[in-house]
Amino acid sequence: MNVSPYFLLTVGGFLLLGLLASAIAQKTILPRVTILLLLGVAIGEDGLDVVPASFADYFHVVADITLVMIGFLIGGKLTLKSLRGSGLSVLWISLVAAVVTVFVVALTLSVCGFAFELALMLGCIAAATAPAAVYDVVAQFQPQGKFAKRLLSIVALDDIWGLVLFGLGLAYLKSSAEGAGSAMVLLNVLRDLGGALVLGLLIGLPAAHLTGRAKKGQPMLSEALGLVLVCGGMALLFGVSHLIAAMMMGCVIVNRAKHHKYPFHALEGVESIFLVIFFVLAGVSLDLEALKGVGLLASSYVLARIFGKCLGGWLGGQVAGVDTKTKRWIGPAMLPQAGVAIGMALVACAELPDYEQVMLPIVISSTVIFEIVGPIVTKFAIRRVDEQP
Repeated sequence: MNVSPYFLLTVGGFLLLGLLASAIAQKTILPRVTILLLLGVAIGEDGLDVVPASFADYFHVVADITLVMIGFLIGGKLTLKSLRGSGLSVLWISLVAAVVTVFVVALTLSVCGFAFELALMLGCIAAATAPAAVYDVVAQFQPQGKFAKRLLSIVALDDIWGLVLFGLGLAYLKSSAEGAGSAMVLLNVLRDLGGALVLGLLIGLPAAHLTGRAKKGQPMLSEALGLVLVCGGMALLFGVSHLIAAMMMGCVIVNRAKHHKYPFHALEGVESIFLVIFFVLAGVSLDLEALKGVGLLASSYVLARIFGKCLGGWLGGQVAGVDTKTKRWIGPAMLPQAGVAIGMALVACAELPDYEQVMLPIVISSTVIFEIVGPIVTKFAIRRVDEQP
């Protein structure tokens, strides 16, 4: 079967837009990820409409591959050495930020007149962060301070806490409505989380010892990419979180592979290509129509989530005993939100169909805002902490 010329033109165009976005990012305060999203909106259906409609079907494939790569690379940052220095602070900040965000959003929306079930679900969804967006900001900016490294570790744990809190919230609501049978929801969440950790461990342990042998001290691209795709495929096959499985695999390899100089160097060049395509496609796929009709409700959710993340980051930093600038800026740096939140919303709508018409538009519309504005705040926060004396 011949490859469509439009497919090649689209991929090539996306990669050239990546170069344009990088050039603009160097001259402005906007991070590359925000520019890529805006360019995607500009060429999408709500803009120039030059992207073939069939190409949007590849978004989920690209998204899955990109998130597995990001999980793998973030897991590679979780070395025992780095965790000894900031392990407890990372744990406390990520946990407190997630719990406080759920509480603040749920309470705010309840006071604003939302049904308790809807407010609780949106509160649980609000805890999730977009690891790909945060990682891209850090990779583009390449700060040398401790704040960015700590932020990546926090984001890695943040989605774990988010999944746990979401599962607990959903299980509670279903138990209230249906009785003890809803225990299956909680078991499914624990299976998703535990299964992902076990899968990452089972792949990571042998990979740590077998990779980096053909080319002494450093895995080849085929090894790194093969592991990522196998891990992602196995996770999707078994129905567990591919993001968390890849994080676990990366963490195991970086800590167990003593003969490696740097086990993930080969993957970083390929990862940047997928990131560009992912964020441009995300912009193309953004439904700007979702912003209409839920203005007040979505605004309440957005403002509550911003306040919850900022307060949670500050309280978590207070418990962890970190410096003042970190306490002040770690919450704002976690504002980006994307696919994980939409995935949670889809699950919640399937389980609580009465709230689908309200919940899904709110999450989608707020995601548009947090995908575009969140990375700007993340970049600003990193500069405020890691650059200023």
